[in-house]
Amino acid sequence: MIAVVYSGSRYATWELADRGKLVSEFRTVGINPYFDNEQLIISLMNKTNELITHAERIKRIYFFGAGASSKERRQVIANALKTFFRNAKVSIQHDLKAAALATCGDTTGIVGIIGSGSNAAYYDGKKIEKNNYGLGFVLSDEGSSNWLGRKLLKNFLTQTMPMDFREKFHQKYGLDRKQILEKVYRNPQPVLFLSSFSGFLRDNKDNKYVRQIVTEGFNSFLNKCIVPLSEKHPGEKIHFAGTVAFTFENLLKDTAQKHGLQVSTVLKAPINNVLNYYINKN
Repeated sequence: MIAVVYSGSRYATWELADRGKLVSEFRTVGINPYFDNEQLIISLMNKTNELITHAERIKRIYFFGAGASSKERRQVIANALKTFFRNAKVSIQHDLKAAALATCGDTTGIVGIIGSGSNAAYYDGKKIEKNNYGLGFVLSDEGSSNWLGRKLLKNFLTQTMPMDFREKFHQKYGLDRKQILEKVYRNPQPVLFLSSFSGFLRDNKDNKYVRQIVTEGFNSFLNKCIVPLSEKHPGEKIHFAGTVAFTFENLLKDTAQKHGLQVSTVLKAPINNVLNYYINKN
C-alpha cells in the first residue's frame, strides 16, 4: 500500500492506494514544519482513524507540503512519519514538486502554485530548479488566499473597499478591529486566519471588487515569478495548481495573456494525478 499526502497550511489531503486502486481519501489539518513539531504531527495522526487502520500496511509514503523546502524542515516531517508508519519508506518533497508531477510528469515545464500560499519554479523533468521566490506568508505569497486575506482585512479596516461589499463582509464574519488585530498578531498561526476567507471570495468571485483584488494579486505573482521564468525558459508550457488559481481560472488566463503568457493547465489540487503517477511507477 502507498500513501500520497499533499499539504498546505490549512489542510492536508491523503490518498491511500493498494495494488493500483484507491483505498481511502480524506483530509486532516495541514502539516507545516514552520509551525508543527514532530510531536504535534504524530498527535494529529494518532487522532485520524483512517491512518490508524492502515498504518501497518503502508509501505511507501510520498509527502508534498508547503514549508518542506529545507533539509531540516523535511526531517521534522520524516521523523514523525517514520515513527507512526513503522514499515514505510518515506519521501518528503516540496509542494511545487507535486504540482510538477501532476502537470508535467517526466517532461519539462514552468509550474506555479496559487493556493493558501504561492510559489513557482522551472521543472526539468526530474527536479525543481532552485530560486528565491518562496519567501513565505509575510514576505511573499502574492495572489494567494493568504495575500488576499491580508488585502481584504486591510481594506475593511481602512474602509477602502466598496460600502456594499463591506457590509456583506461584516454580516458574514462580524469581526471588529480589535478581533482582527488579535487574530493577526497574537494567533500562533495567523496564516490560517488570513487564508480562511477563500470560501467567501469564491462565493463572490463575480463581484467587481473581488475581481479587482484577485487581478492585482495575479499581476504581482506573474510579474515576480512567471515572467522571469518564461524569459529564462522560452517556449516552455506554463501550468498552475491551487484553489485560488482554479477558482479564478478564467481571470488568471486573461491576466496571463496580457503579459504575453499562455497557460496550459490549471488544477485545483495535484494529488489525484500524483497518486496515479506513483501507481504507475510502483
